[in-house]
Amino acid sequence: MESDEYRQITGIIVGGGNRGQKYAEYARHFPKRFRLIAIAETRIGVRKKLQKRYSLEDKYVYDDWRRLADSNVERLADCALITLLDREHYEATIKLAKKGYHILLEKPMATKLEHCKEIVQVCRDNNVLLVVCHVLRYLPIVKKIKELLGNNTIGKLISIQHIEPVGFWHFAHSYVRAKCCHYLDLSHYWMQPRRCTDISSFGKLMHFNRENKPIGASDRCLTCSVESTCPYSAKKIYLEKVSRHRKVSVLVPDIEDDENLDQVKIKVKQALENGPYGKCVYGDCNNDVVDQQVVILNFDDGATATMQMVAFTEKSCQRTSRIFGTHGELTWEGEDTLIHYDFLTQKRTVYEETDLSAAGIMSGHGGADFFAMDSFIRALSLNKPELIGTGPEDSLISHIMAFAAETARKENRVCKMDEFL
Repeated sequence: MESDEYRQITGIIVGGGNRGQKYAEYARHFPKRFRLIAIAETRIGVRKKLQKRYSLEDKYVYDDWRRLADSNVERLADCALITLLDREHYEATIKLAKKGYHILLEKPMATKLEHCKEIVQVCRDNNVLLVVCHVLRYLPIVKKIKELLGNNTIGKLISIQHIEPVGFWHFAHSYVRAKCCHYLDLSHYWMQPRRCTDISSFGKLMHFNRENKPIGASDRCLTCSVESTCPYSAKKIYLEKVSRHRKVSVLVPDIEDDENLDQVKIKVKQALENGPYGKCVYGDCNNDVVDQQVVILNFDDGATATMQMVAFTEKSCQRTSRIFGTHGELTWEGEDTLIHYDFLTQKRTVYEETDLSAAGIMSGHGGADFFAMDSFIRALSLNKPELIGTGPEDSLISHIMAFAAETARKENRVCKMDEFL
């Protein structure tokens, strides 16, 4: 049921890829709260699919977001969902914020620290709401952890341990961004009001390079003579069990909602023959993303946090967090269950989040995509910016931590946060 207290918010999609389509689903399920009226997307197939899905007029379907930012084009909606490629976030956010759009911005804010800082300043100067999609913060179970820490349920917080098992197939084909930014943000969130002061990091690209390319391997999986012995084969991952699951929808984003599986299989095969996902992971993919990394955070009261990312795992993105206090321990394995172990009673208490019925319709990140969008729309509709859990200044700190960690890794030193503020 949709409440009548909501003023309908209108929005535009700037970038119609996987993340843009996920957030846009809110309009399908809550049409009284949120209506999409325009899209900017370079790929004609994706444009047509989204135009059909959301009944958009031809005049509101753009092949370039810059046309929306043109001074001769009036502001079309209340907000913009910016889900472009990472390197395009900065320019789009600056220009659309100056036109008065409230911004939902996919992480990272930008690929340069100075651009992140400028985005925050421009949104502040133009009095527009900026929400960065560190969506895990919006999960009820994550908020429960924050509540328990605030109540000193485990005593004084001493340390946090995060593990990100990327998944062997996921890393080889999708891992092209700062996947662990969620963990840095959660460390910042759970440790507050403590302030991170020092960061160190170690890691490198150890396996996915030409030196480890199997003898006889070709540059594409579909024509490779050793494909059957390779666990990272695109043929195995995408083609052998074709469906409309997440992996295939990312590979072929213009799949129609009512398209049969035979048609889907043809499109997947074409994408693997011609597109980047069909290339050998050991070949010339210009890949410089580390396949294992450790980040160590030191906070102003002596508390610490560690984050470990590793590519070579069975589990895919099933994050684990353990939080250690003087009187107890919290364990969260990225699902809807949190375990509290009390040192005094030596008993376990299990907290389960049961009210996820609405989130089930937008299941990305365990329902976090829904909770983030819902908070954004409610904040705009009810004029309550306090409903936002990832505001600009707070998200900027998380980004600074990420830039500091990468500097520490590359320069093999401990970085002071004050260097980057």
